[in-house]
Parts: sequence; C-alpha cells; structure tokens
Amino acid sequence: MQYVRSLVFVFQMYLVLALFGVFLFPVALVGGRRVAVGICRLFCHWVRFSARWIVGLHSEVRGEVPQDDVLIVAKHQSFFDIIMIYSAVPKGRFIMKRELVWAPFVGWYAWLTGCIPVNRGKGGAAIKGMLKAAKKGSSKGGQLVIFPQGTRVAPGAQAEYKVGAGALYSALKQPCVPVAVNVGVFWPRQSVLRQPGRAVIEFLPRIEPGLKTAAFMEQVEHEIETRSNMLMAEAGFPIIAASDPVAHSNSG
Repeated sequence: MQYVRSLVFVFQMYLVLALFGVFLFPVALVGGRRVAVGICRLFCHWVRFSARWIVGLHSEVRGEVPQDDVLIVAKHQSFFDIIMIYSAVPKGRFIMKRELVWAPFVGWYAWLTGCIPVNRGKGGAAIKGMLKAAKKGSSKGGQLVIFPQGTRVAPGAQAEYKVGAGALYSALKQPCVPVAVNVGVFWPRQSVLRQPGRAVIEFLPRIEPGLKTAAFMEQVEHEIETRSNMLMAEAGFPIIAASDPVAHSNSG
C-alpha cells in the first residue's frame, strides 16, 4: 500500500509541476524574479503538504533560517532537501548542474530565479565561471545554495567535499550557513517509494567570513556530517563510523 501511495504522490507532484510550468510561467516572466521565487516556494510548500497527506512524510525545518545575504552549504540526499530548503528561505537560488537548464519547467524557473549553472566536467574553468557568475549575481541578494559534494549522496555513503564551496566562501565574503539533513532516509534518490516519518533539515550556526579555505572546508564538512549523522540516527538509520572500512566500501 505504501508503494501505491508513493506512486500517487509522485504522479501528482509532477502533474502540479507541469501545471505550474505551463500556466504560471507567463506570470513569472512578466513579474520577474520576485514573482518567480514566490511561485517556486508555493510549489515547494505544496510538495511538503502533499507528502504529509498522501504518504505520511512529515517535514520539519530546524534552526535559524537566514533572511539576509548568505552562502548556504548543504548536505544533498534527495530532491526533497531542495524542496525543503527553498520553502524555508525567502530568496533562494542554487548552484546547479548545467544540464538542468534545459529541463522543462525546472530550467525555466531556475533562469528566472537567478540560479547559476555549472559545467561540472570543466574542473578549474567551471569554478572560475561559477565565481564570476556568483559575484555578478550578488547584487540581486538572497541566499545562494551550494551542495559541496556536487551530487546526491545516499544516507551512510561517503563522498568528497569539493573545493567549490570554499572558493565561493572566500570570494563572496559572506557568512556561511551549513545545513544538515536526514531526508534520504525517507525519500531515496533512486526509488519511487516514499517512507512515512519525519524528514528534517537543520540550519546550523553561521560560519563568519575570514577563514582560510582549507580551514573552512574542514569545519563545514565536520559540522554538516556530524549533525546529519545525528539526524539520521534520530530517524532510525544505522550510522557506520567513517573509519569503518565497510563505510568506505559503500562510498561509490
């Protein structure tokens, strides 16, 4: 029965996305970024509500949600952490992979809301392009979100934190707000099944500007991973210590 509920939930979510894309995009196009952000946040709130109503997946935002111009560095486990972060912050935009620019509806709104596409295969050139775009877009204000591991990482798996987050922190000279999550426990990245429970994202204490890149990367990784593990354990997910060879063998 939970699988059937999950299918219904996923179907209606993408149907609503399509309806928003077709009927509200002209409104967003005329209204500009402010209206586009409002429409995206409305969709995110609908997804959170319908997840609770259809599959029993509650969602909770903890910590102090930033209202000013900050860099948000977040753990990324599934589409649901994107939904929850965007529903919480007032003026969010994401560092995202370039391929999503061409995705129907998602790419349209990403363009309007000021998201920054990055070609992840270009290495140093990608970072330079990202920094240039981020500095240019900083005048728009808001909360710039980056996933430092560059992709969705399943609960319990290990993945390297990439230096792009540190480069943004140094270049923008803004406070950084780390975000820990446990959402992958309930919303797997490669499955239709959505489990009932309580998905949590938590905005952690700020890291003020001024740290060296290496020190920043070490601190932000420690804080995000430590708190994410605690949130996953709270959700009943067994956490394997990073020093355990089994954990490393599952890191691919």
